[in-house]
Amino acid sequence: MTSRLDPQLARKRRTEILVGRYVANPATRALTRLRLVPELVSEIETTGRKSGKARRVPVAAAFDDHGAWLIAQHGSGSGWVLNLVDDPRTRLLRRGQWIPGQARLVPDDDVRARALTFVPGRLRSRIVAATFQSLQTDPVSVRVEFDRPASTDTRGGEIDD
Repeated sequence: MTSRLDPQLARKRRTEILVGRYVANPATRALTRLRLVPELVSEIETTGRKSGKARRVPVAAAFDDHGAWLIAQHGSGSGWVLNLVDDPRTRLLRRGQWIPGQARLVPDDDVRARALTFVPGRLRSRIVAATFQSLQTDPVSVRVEFDRPASTDTRGGEIDD
């Protein structure tokens, strides 16, 4: 679980969660379905630890041939992270395809350095890293290893609900 946050960070976290839940995440989902989002924007599907239902959340992802790196801005207290701790099986949306994999937290990873790898180019990577830093309260890196190479995945096909 997350460490106890100071009151100012706790207030920031609550505000960002509300804005994410009711404004940013629905807007990002709509844009994703229209394929009007940059490569680094993805969706992660987890299994709800209480409901057992599929849960989808927009995330920023840095993909490679074997998996993807994610940064949980609010750390191990994020709902999707708690779901992954309970059941690490997940799927990530990439270019309209759902790719299955196994997730794990990487608490010793340098989140700030990791954020610099999410987009190419020195200026763009610094902008993305600064954005991540401004939104985070207790960040942790998450690694998803794909069950098979992303280029050969056939599961999912179209974006579905």
